[in-house]
Amino acid sequence: MQCDETISYRAAQVFTPALHFYYPFSIVRGEGAHVFTDDGRRLLDFSSGLAVLNIGHNHPRVVEAARAQMERLIHTGGVYLNETTIAAAEKLLSITPEGLDRLFFSNSGAEAVDGALKLARFVTGRQGIISFTGAFHGRTFGALSVTTSSAAYRKKYHPLLPSIYHAPYPYCFRCPFRRSPDSCGQHCLTDLEMTFRHRIPPEEIAAVIIEPVLGEGGYFPAPVTFLEKIRTVCSRYGILLIFDEVQSGMGRTGRWFSCEHAGVSPDIMTVAKGIASGFPLSAVVAGRHIMEQWPSGAHGTTFGGNPVSCAASIATIDVIREEGLLDKACERGEEILGRLRRLVSTQPLVGQVRGYGYMIGIEFVTDEGEPNGAACRNVIDACLDKGLILIGCGPERHVIRFIPPLTVSREALESALEILEEAIRGLS
Repeated sequence: MQCDETISYRAAQVFTPALHFYYPFSIVRGEGAHVFTDDGRRLLDFSSGLAVLNIGHNHPRVVEAARAQMERLIHTGGVYLNETTIAAAEKLLSITPEGLDRLFFSNSGAEAVDGALKLARFVTGRQGIISFTGAFHGRTFGALSVTTSSAAYRKKYHPLLPSIYHAPYPYCFRCPFRRSPDSCGQHCLTDLEMTFRHRIPPEEIAAVIIEPVLGEGGYFPAPVTFLEKIRTVCSRYGILLIFDEVQSGMGRTGRWFSCEHAGVSPDIMTVAKGIASGFPLSAVVAGRHIMEQWPSGAHGTTFGGNPVSCAASIATIDVIREEGLLDKACERGEEILGRLRRLVSTQPLVGQVRGYGYMIGIEFVTDEGEPNGAACRNVIDACLDKGLILIGCGPERHVIRFIPPLTVSREALESALEILEEAIRGLS
């Protein structure tokens, strides 16, 4: 697909090269699962705006809610209360795991992660933080300190936050200990215990932060048993468990939050991306007994909880609930997984297909089983030529993220799968 040289040139004159775009073309309109380019093309968008547009582009109820709110009140700056922001908090807390009943609104996933780390340190009086290799939590200094999905994100930014320790994520398809998938998670837990023994004692650790489904690092769900054991370890030592649900939350996996698949609840949770259908909003969510130890002025925000974003969030949750989109994502997600997994036996360059709901990773490998970023890129490019937008992830960009909006029609889903399967078959 040819890029628009004019728009690319103009962008280059005003944006720093640090601002990365997956594709160089310009869109002028979005509608549901489709975007429309400035030269008239209609494309299926299965990037969902980086897993943000969980109910698609410009859902009518979100647009109407935001428009109505803009006619009344746009900004408060934390100077005074307003009904919409309170109602949005009540609505979000009505779907969070049991025991998470207080929140702090902010603007982005990274900002929510920073807030969660601050909360954990403040409440426990401890400094140590443990995160997991391969994690992506954001790019602000706090979030970047616990991000290790790529060394490129951390390059030239050291020193980062002190007292941060990294344990291996249980990415069992590529077990860091070269173990079988059945035992990989246990060895990762053993390594965590070694951290307690050799690097920092558990009584000095404020929090463990983990993505229940690894996002940028490779779209790999943590084994249920691993999350259960992490919960047990944290409870034993008085360590706060933080689940980063920025990408995996708000129905993306067929549950409101991906941790529900494991039946494990955190002490603190971060929420963003799909929370408001593209309007900037995020939240740090925790139990009352934790939040009440965070006094007035210990954290703050000017734009967090913006009334327009909050109106969009209320509408987003209502649409997911009233249209039964969680059940649809679970049902169709299983169908998609079954269909794509059949490629594993016929296409040697497809190493594994995994995920929940509409958060599915397709990993490409070489003949030797190593990450195959070139094959992944070829498939993404071939799909784009046929009108389907996909994006990759993983340290070698060797995993396709299959993340349609929860509202996608069966017709659009079938079309996308046909395009994807044809592109994969074209590798051989």
